Amino acid sequence: MQLYYHPDQARHAPPSFLLRGRAVASPEGPVRAELLSAGVAECGFTLSVPAAGDGERLRERLARVHSPRYLEFLETIHARWQALPDAAEIVAPNVHPCGGGHHYPRHAVGQVGWHMHDMACPMTAESFTGILASAATAEAAAESVLAGQRHAYALCRPPGHHAGPERAGGFCFLNNSALAATVLREQHARVAILDVDLHHGNGTQDIFYARGDVWTGSLHADPADFYPFFWGGADETGDGEGVGANLNIPLALGSDGAAFMAALERLIDAMQAFRPTALVVALGLDAHKADPLAGLMLETEDFTPLGQRLAAIDLPTVIVQEGGYPTEWLAANLAAFMRGYCQS
Repeated sequence: MQLYYHPDQARHAPPSFLLRGRAVASPEGPVRAELLSAGVAECGFTLSVPAAGDGERLRERLARVHSPRYLEFLETIHARWQALPDAAEIVAPNVHPCGGGHHYPRHAVGQVGWHMHDMACPMTAESFTGILASAATAEAAAESVLAGQRHAYALCRPPGHHAGPERAGGFCFLNNSALAATVLREQHARVAILDVDLHHGNGTQDIFYARGDVWTGSLHADPADFYPFFWGGADETGDGEGVGANLNIPLALGSDGAAFMAALERLIDAMQAFRPTALVVALGLDAHKADPLAGLMLETEDFTPLGQRLAAIDLPTVIVQEGGYPTEWLAANLAAFMRGYCQS
């Protein structure tokens, strides 16, 4: 397996985010990569550094995933924000077009509210560089699979699966899993994305919801009670050409490893009926019982059979790191997954 991480990801280092009305330290910072790197090293793997994260080809591929105005927003908003009177150092929204806006604003404050659907995506002066480096890491892993690697892992932070065509949310800005699937589509007519993060991959669903060439499936804590709240129901099955190419399996809060694996079997059965020839795994480790954002109750040892089962699908596969936040178990959780995946 080839594994990738671009160190420029550390340049996105948000100091805090708003949680239940309080500014708290962000769990989505460079320490995540340090802990995940330790999990990789525990299994005897090393991380390769992909090419610089601002290439023309990366930009062109991102334009197949996100709208041009959203990409321009991410690149330019911090400088425009700083030009406002009395602006804070970090970019954060204070107004949203709840219920849907009628026109796209010209003003920076309005654009921030349009493109950031929650308070979990503050941006600093160096954030865009780190965000691009995360996307470049996913791109490199997908390219290695196109070049003949059977399996590749992308250590991506910030994560991506809550980022939609022109929306940031849930710590996510660019959708790394969707980007990996877009790269795989250059050689594969049918690609599947299996999202096993604690949270529903609402951004990924939005990107592919009306398409029939990329199947998306997610198992996650029930959004009736859990973030992202407004997406992720079992009744969301696709639109237009995408009807039947999206499957959500919500799990009751507090579900354990046995319930998780049973749901995974249902997800895999549906995916295999789609007959994909390549796979993206959106890997979350935040289903662990001690995660700071905990909603499910998996143990560290549950990630080993998860890895075994996903490897047994036996398709060219890109594993893209999504959630999993700093605890003393995070490195061990990734190591448990990798052992299962590589020993199956």
